Amino acid sequence: MTVNTPFDAMFSGVIGQDYQMLKLICPFATEMSRLVGEAVGEYCRQTTEPVGVVELGGGTGITTLSILSSDDRLSVLSVDNEPTMQNQAKQNLRHWLDAGRLVFCGDDALTALRSLASESVDILASAYTLHNFERDYRKQVIGEMFRVLKPGGWFVNGDRYALDDISAHTRGTQQEVKGYFKVLTGINRIDLLEHWIIHLFNDESENHIMREATALQQLAEAGFKLIELKQRMDVNALVTAVK
Repeated sequence: MTVNTPFDAMFSGVIGQDYQMLKLICPFATEMSRLVGEAVGEYCRQTTEPVGVVELGGGTGITTLSILSSDDRLSVLSVDNEPTMQNQAKQNLRHWLDAGRLVFCGDDALTALRSLASESVDILASAYTLHNFERDYRKQVIGEMFRVLKPGGWFVNGDRYALDDISAHTRGTQQEVKGYFKVLTGINRIDLLEHWIIHLFNDESENHIMREATALQQLAEAGFKLIELKQRMDVNALVTAVK
């Protein structure tokens, strides 16, 4: 990570190549992807119009698949600036790509959002992306998300929302790390264990950690209404908000 790239680039290496392992070491992550798709489907049921979704941090396509499966009328612009991850998504989601319901963008989140017209997007969705951003970069991204959403548009995010109770958050993170060790030492993937631990230090650093109260306040300051944090699972939660 550098000053010019204020987001975590760890996924360009060994983690990106083995990201499917996340389903084993952190099963809540897969559930959060499902919940993001479920929330997108809820929005779609409230309209008869086609729905345009911008997904930040599409990764290997786990959440993208959940979104695409939620309603046949929606299309997705999936944004991810890590080729290792996005190339996997292109293979995994070739059916939707060929059908014209999915487009990929290789820019970082802020650059991608700044290229979009104001009030042009129905849903801004993501999973496990915003917590990777440095605090100031995240604030700019949230401002751009609000700008590009149509009035009544939704923000849907399944992510690491750190508990405001620091002791409880630490205990939850410790349990998460235990899971890393149990799964990855059991299959002799010490290389992955090393990279995930290093990545976790980044997640928990002061300039990255996305503490619940601060994160929700940041959405409110950007102009979002009806902000809800729900479906909390340890340090993971689903957040929705409306423009």
